[in-house]
Amino acid sequence: MIIGGLQKTSLVDWPGNICSTVFIAGCNFRCPFCHNPELVLPSEIEKIEAMTETELLTELVSRKKVIDGVCVTGGEPLMSPDIVKLLHKIKDKGLAVKVDTNGTVPSLLQKLISDGLVDYVAMDIKAPKEKYSSLTGVKANISLIEESIKILKTSGIEYEFRTTVTKDLLSASDIKKIGEWIGPAKAYYLQHFVSSEKTLDPRMMDKKTYTPDEMKEMMASVADKFEKSEVRGV
Repeated sequence: MIIGGLQKTSLVDWPGNICSTVFIAGCNFRCPFCHNPELVLPSEIEKIEAMTETELLTELVSRKKVIDGVCVTGGEPLMSPDIVKLLHKIKDKGLAVKVDTNGTVPSLLQKLISDGLVDYVAMDIKAPKEKYSSLTGVKANISLIEESIKILKTSGIEYEFRTTVTKDLLSASDIKKIGEWIGPAKAYYLQHFVSSEKTLDPRMMDKKTYTPDEMKEMMASVADKFEKSEVRGV
């Protein structure tokens, strides 16, 4: 497992909480709109000056009085079986844990939940089923995604589903299909794609985005399927 970095303080990565965010390198998807290519592409991962586990834990413990918990994200953190050991150590320090995942490793997700190693899970829903492979850049195994969805909906822990909405890749009808697929559920968020100086596919940097009103309309079209729904990043 390569610990690619630590954001000491985040006000946005865990709803309602102040957290430190740990970035784990490596991912099995190649989403063109990804803002963290340095955590995804092997050629970029090789350049990372990784933190050691000891350095990470020392820093997290030093921040216990100012954070509510730790968000573990990627990349795809559940690609590494070593994540179990790391989360055990974080929890042993008395810190709550949130994990971000793409849902492709349901067996490990279930273990984390069963072992009490995670307090909140955010799962990315990339697209409606028929578009999953084109949005993720790989041949997606939908059965794994659906298994993870089921695990979260029956887990008893806090969770959310979320979709990053890119205008050239997802339409309003796609969002409607996603809502019908994953609902009913606790929470679903639409995340506004924001052009940045780095995306996995450089062509995405100049893509147009939906207006705030368009995003709100899409969210409203599926809001009745979720206990909580919201647009982020507008």
